[in-house]
Amino acid sequence: MNKVAILDFGSQYTQLIARKIRELGVFSEIFPVGLSISRIKKEKPDALILSGGPQSVYQKDAHLPSKEIFMMGVPVLGICYGSQLMAHLLGGKVIPSKKREYGFAYLEVLDRRGLLSGIKDKGQVWMSHGDRTEEVPSGFIISGETANCRAAVIEWRERKLFGVQFHPEVVHTRQGKKYLSNFLFSLSGLKAEWSMGSFIERKVEEIRRLVGERKVICGLSGGVDSLVTSLIIQRAIKDNLFCIFVDNGLLRKGQYQGLMKRFKDRFGLNVIGLDASRVFLERLKKISSPERKRKIIGEVFIRIFEREAAKIGDVSFLAQGTIYPDVIESNPVKGPSSRIKSHHNVGGLPPRLKFKLIEPLKELFKDEVRALAEELGIDREFIVQHPFPGPGLAVRIVGEVTQERIKVIRDADEIIIEEVKRARLYQKLWQAFAVLLPVKSVGVMGDQRTYHGVVVVRLVQSVDGMTANWFHADHKLLSRISSRIVNEVDGINRVAYDITTKPPGTIEWE
Repeated sequence: MNKVAILDFGSQYTQLIARKIRELGVFSEIFPVGLSISRIKKEKPDALILSGGPQSVYQKDAHLPSKEIFMMGVPVLGICYGSQLMAHLLGGKVIPSKKREYGFAYLEVLDRRGLLSGIKDKGQVWMSHGDRTEEVPSGFIISGETANCRAAVIEWRERKLFGVQFHPEVVHTRQGKKYLSNFLFSLSGLKAEWSMGSFIERKVEEIRRLVGERKVICGLSGGVDSLVTSLIIQRAIKDNLFCIFVDNGLLRKGQYQGLMKRFKDRFGLNVIGLDASRVFLERLKKISSPERKRKIIGEVFIRIFEREAAKIGDVSFLAQGTIYPDVIESNPVKGPSSRIKSHHNVGGLPPRLKFKLIEPLKELFKDEVRALAEELGIDREFIVQHPFPGPGLAVRIVGEVTQERIKVIRDADEIIIEEVKRARLYQKLWQAFAVLLPVKSVGVMGDQRTYHGVVVVRLVQSVDGMTANWFHADHKLLSRISSRIVNEVDGINRVAYDITTKPPGTIEWE
């Protein structure tokens, strides 16, 4: 089976590259930038991809691998920083660009005999760079350019070395898979022999070997990630899995009771249900920092798990439904990626953890997890539910979390979901939710002056959660949502709509 090695230079999109390669039927694996040339050779990759990254190749502390990687006889594709790196190491010239490119650009095709075979002219690509390749190394040609980037695509076909300044791995680049497909199949001669179908069996065997006869506890959040995790582990170790579902007081209305019944009756899981809402609320008192909230929530969860594990006895492992967007935003584990925010089950974990972690989904994206869920027989309705943050409504309340503010956000959230479903938009959206701001505004209700809270409505579309577009909602829908929130939710007299993409924003506010 062919394998593509991806060197991570710190791009927030590195795992997207791996995911796109896997979607095309080729096994891919990410390696840190510091990997030695001998180790790379030991991995025996059939092709190599150099990711993007936040640095400049001419910085003193720039991540510069040995240029031997271009002399291994293995096809190489450099993306963004990776393309500049290739040009720099092989004798070209990279300089700061007078006009930086962030966002959409349009590629003019100059030569279709290689990487750009079948690519439409003036097609949309996604740029994110401040430097540019001013001079290409000897042997390379420029086969594509944009208005602000002359060397947008560079190729040395005889040596099978290719570079693109844009990001073909993100959904904003039209025909993104075509660029990657050309590199993998037409130019590198690889075969599509890998599929997600074998993922469950491989993970079951891995977990069975790792755990043996010991016990595992798995925290259920109510979402598809932790449920898929628990079902995979259940296949591996049967009755030695103990699931724990905690009501932290930050779930949606009626969510705890309905899910407890479903976990036991529908999926046959051994579930311990706990009401710890008072504990979480007490610990969150007077806390406004989103990072502090996430870390506190993560720590409280762990302490609860430790207490329950002591009751069960002989528990060595904690399983979590961590997926890759959680990892890459919280704590770079493969390369020098920047932290965006801590997730309660990643960056929020205490440093001294008594358990060994089992995270079978940590290198998968949400859509891949949903594909696994279908393989496991999980109901379609459950699979397509919108992602819900592990810290729950606490990170949708900007500022301090109180019982009163929880009620406000919970009621507003219910209205938004009801109206989105009524408009038959639920499955077209990635997420739909309310955010409660820590400000008040003047209003007029019943001929009287009011001074109440502000709710922001957030509707976004996405494929994988790494990038997202705000949804161009019909004005009638927004009007219904606004009218209902103001009239039905006590303490709110103003509703706003968030029209921010990711990037530069994130999907959640905290």
